[in-house]
Amino acid sequence: MRKPLVAALSALVITGTGAAPAFAAPDAASAPGKSAGSTSAGSVVETATSLVNGVLAGPSVQAVNFAGTVALSNCSGSVVRMPASEDNDPALVMTNGHCLETGFPEPGEVIVDQASSRTFGLLNSAGTRVGTLRASKIAYGTMTDTDMALYQLTTTYAQIKSSYGIDALVYDTTRPAAGTDISVVSGYWKRIYSCDVDGFAYRLKEGAWTWKDSIRYTSACNTIGGTSGSPVVDAATNKVVGVNNTGNEDGARCTDNNPCEVDANGTVTVRRGINYGQQTWHVPACFGVDNKLDLSRSGCILPKP
Repeated sequence: MRKPLVAALSALVITGTGAAPAFAAPDAASAPGKSAGSTSAGSVVETATSLVNGVLAGPSVQAVNFAGTVALSNCSGSVVRMPASEDNDPALVMTNGHCLETGFPEPGEVIVDQASSRTFGLLNSAGTRVGTLRASKIAYGTMTDTDMALYQLTTTYAQIKSSYGIDALVYDTTRPAAGTDISVVSGYWKRIYSCDVDGFAYRLKEGAWTWKDSIRYTSACNTIGGTSGSPVVDAATNKVVGVNNTGNEDGARCTDNNPCEVDANGTVTVRRGINYGQQTWHVPACFGVDNKLDLSRSGCILPKP
């Protein structure tokens, strides 16, 4: 797994490669305007052509940026909401189970509704820290079948929007497909990794932990320590399809920091230098009214305590 970084290393890298540039795309420049009284044939043709091109192209998609991501003391994360979440619901922050301040959950362990006062640095679209958010509890956390934690905050989505002008990232409820353009957005490093979904690992085994149906990235997403917990975002929709969590660093087989893939027949494959995330399309099924976790809801497949 992309292990949490210790404070000494953090202090070192923040003065070096930690100051990575933001890759958020600038706003598109406005096209040269025409005077209101211009009615030349050329201007009419230009206007008609622009309208047709706009219809054919469909609505523009905003480039993936850092808005709504957060920096933890040792990992990355993001403010997330379910498609059915309401603005006055308590907001949630997603990261990895192995990023919990309480340490790695044991295999089979599921943490639910555990008090926490952890803080998170909220970033704007440019990757600038604009505020601090605080947890009221760990709503859910595990490293079994998936590697995910969700903190409930002391603030609502509406309060975050009012204070900072930032919206939460929204979960996609559709399973991503191979070939999907994705971005792994690290609030810790203020860096965006862009690549494609290469495929899926039936089982991903790392040390004592096993994860199901993990997202395998193409090699361009060469994530590093500190990117743990970063949202994996569909570049075409800006919706969250996964949470970044690990990669095979040394080519070792199924050891800590060197996960291996195990197929349905038990065949083991090691892919040195390849990185992975955990799918999140199924998460909204486990949350009901007021963003309350309910692991007994229909369609909820998250592991239970």
